[in-house]
Amino acid sequence: MKSLTTSAHLEPDTTSSVTVFSPTDHGGRFVSLRIGGGDVDLALIAQPGTADVLRALARAADEAASALDQMTGPASDGDA
Repeated sequence: MKSLTTSAHLEPDTTSSVTVFSPTDHGGRFVSLRIGGGDVDLALIAQPGTADVLRALARAADEAASALDQMTGPASDGDA
């Protein structure tokens, strides 16, 4: 991955989309994964051969979602 570090807060209305780009005279095929929908968009460009990176990202996102679910679940005060 080429390096850029930034942060943005996800909001309940954050959207995501996938666009598949066909080969052109200027380059090969690639996929764009865009996340945003507000003032800030994040676009990840993935070329053939990088599918495993996107799968790892999806697993990490699922892990983060599970952690959020645990944070918003019933509070455990040790009395159960």
